[in-house]
Amino acid sequence: MSSPLSAESARMLAEIVRSRRTVGSFTSEPIDERVVESALELATWAPNHRKTEPWRFTWLGPETRTAVIALNSEIITAKSGAAAAETKRQQWSTIPGWIAVTCRRSSDAFLMEEDYAACCCAVQNLMLAFWSHGVGTKWSTGEVTRHPGYAELVGFDPAEERTVGLIWYGTPAALPTQSRRPITDVVRRRP
Repeated sequence: MSSPLSAESARMLAEIVRSRRTVGSFTSEPIDERVVESALELATWAPNHRKTEPWRFTWLGPETRTAVIALNSEIITAKSGAAAAETKRQQWSTIPGWIAVTCRRSSDAFLMEEDYAACCCAVQNLMLAFWSHGVGTKWSTGEVTRHPGYAELVGFDPAEERTVGLIWYGTPAALPTQSRRPITDVVRRRP
């Protein structure tokens, strides 16, 4: 059986996977909404057992971003002081795009674990889809995403959904370098 991808498509996919990096700083350049919509659509093609499609994406507008930044500032002020909170507020205020990712909860513990894993696969699809357009991302699971007020701001019921992460996106201001250990360090073979 031949590959469903052409050799050139497979090469391009490998390049996208290997070159994607977590981006820590973004330019203020807005990202075309069609790129965001395309990335979100591709995210939904993640594998998921039992085809539950448990992922939920909330595309945050300026008002919600400002509210999340204010909540984060409260958390940091209480923990580390006003100066640290102001530094973080300034940093976060420059991030052009925000998507909150949540996972529908299940009363079945094993299904919940499988669904969370599927949502993580959806996040990877999202980030790779963005990267294929030159849009960088950062997946955050910082303290604010676990605060009860976050769910209300983002618009989900924590009894029904759990946070997977907050995905920031935009044109990278700089690209970090990165390497991976050789596969011989992480792959076991058994007869």
